[in-house]
Amino acid sequence: MKISDIEKLEFEVINMAGDAEVTSAYTSDLLSDVMGNAQENGVLITIQAHKNTVAVASMKDMKAIIICNNREIEDDMLDAAKDEEIAIFKTKLNQFETSFLIGKLLNA
Repeated sequence: MKISDIEKLEFEVINMAGDAEVTSAYTSDLLSDVMGNAQENGVLITIQAHKNTVAVASMKDMKAIIICNNREIEDDMLDAAKDEEIAIFKTKLNQFETSFLIGKLLNA
């Protein structure tokens, strides 16, 4: 799937950063867990809406972050995402619902 496929889910686009190929997804709110287990070229699904989330996603060469539960996204997170060219989406859905939808896209 491509990052642009996530737009079809009608999530709010906070930062669009190209249209890279996405091959995996990882759901976690514990950033050390993400560092240890997420795969490259993935999407991070989380409620952690701060710049450290972007730093971890960048270390793992992830292409997008989806912030769940309609959490507010801090300006420094958005600035970091722009600098690292990581797409940011926001949804009112929880992590389980979001993971299900992304899983369907990945397996389509």
